[in-house]
Amino acid sequence: MRRYVILFGAVAMQLCLGATYSWSVFVRPLRDLTGLSQAAVQLPFTVFYFAFPVTVIFSGFALTRLGPGRSAAAGGFLFGAGWLLASLGSQHFVMTVLGVGLLAGIGVGLAYVVPLAVLVQWFPNQKGLVTGIAVAGFGGGAALISQIAGRLISIEGFSPYAVFGMFGFVFILIATTAGLSMKFPGEGTSQAPGLLPYRNILRQREFRLLYAVMIVALAAGFTVNANLKELFPAGGLAIGVLGVSLFAVANAAGRLAWGALFDRTSAGAAVRANLLAQATVLLASPLLLQSQAGFLLLAVAAGLNYGGVLVLYAATVTRVWGAERVGQVYGLLFSANIVAAPAPVLAGLWYDAEKDFTWFFIGVGVLLVCSALAVFKAEKNLT
Repeated sequence: MRRYVILFGAVAMQLCLGATYSWSVFVRPLRDLTGLSQAAVQLPFTVFYFAFPVTVIFSGFALTRLGPGRSAAAGGFLFGAGWLLASLGSQHFVMTVLGVGLLAGIGVGLAYVVPLAVLVQWFPNQKGLVTGIAVAGFGGGAALISQIAGRLISIEGFSPYAVFGMFGFVFILIATTAGLSMKFPGEGTSQAPGLLPYRNILRQREFRLLYAVMIVALAAGFTVNANLKELFPAGGLAIGVLGVSLFAVANAAGRLAWGALFDRTSAGAAVRANLLAQATVLLASPLLLQSQAGFLLLAVAAGLNYGGVLVLYAATVTRVWGAERVGQVYGLLFSANIVAAPAPVLAGLWYDAEKDFTWFFIGVGVLLVCSALAVFKAEKNLT
């Protein structure tokens, strides 16, 4: 039963680490409170998705040197501490940027890859599904947090900064404790192999292809996620929060569904299907955003599709490079987030100028179709 205890710990930890997915709930209250622009208020989210993947690049070193339990616990503690620091943003918004963006991003970077590296060894025959379960909390936690935060801010009258502080204490307690449960099979032994030369990984065509298309897939997900509440302003705060929650729930469900699909097909086919599904939603957005029902459908579909991104690419690494290399190779691949991180700010700048996201979404949708074609041409190399 040890592996199920570890699986439960992984989900509990990810419930906390996924809190930044609820950032859209905080955007309008922070804009109203600070007078900052849409683009400026997205800075914590953007900095987070820079610090997070940069740290993940080096998480393989931490996993090898410290072991999974200490790496995950240290990351969980830093993540909670970042939200505590963000609560000081009432004095200056830069504290929120440094807290939610930088410190919390470093914390997630240390902890995020640990359950992936551990669980694919505990469940060798269900790599796709268990990868989906391991990170499903990232989306499920955001659904819970967005509801709690929305209620605290809109009904109870708390400021966003007070909410950051409350969550910070909770995250330190849960994420640190759950992180300590992470262990490789074989008590007291390390299953993390020595590191490969990074230049050898970078030279491989499969890695470069996955890196390029992951940038586009992440940019699409970030753009919708971070600006979701602004896509249908006619719906007001309640519909906006509901859309964020539906995106988060669908995100969690999508990780399970795409993970299960991955176990039943080739890696290339699964990645290509996900890219085309994302493209369909963005290209159809001008029609969907004409009504409240269409907005909610877009939130669900985008969440389902984006939920597959961080599952499929991690699971593909287990097939191409082996489960024992997930910590290092996926850590390097995950740096695609650095390139994709500015997407919400770019979308925000477009919105500030045009008061509409339509053509930005269509442009990203075209890039997704081109990425799917590139994967199709190289599919035989992604088994």
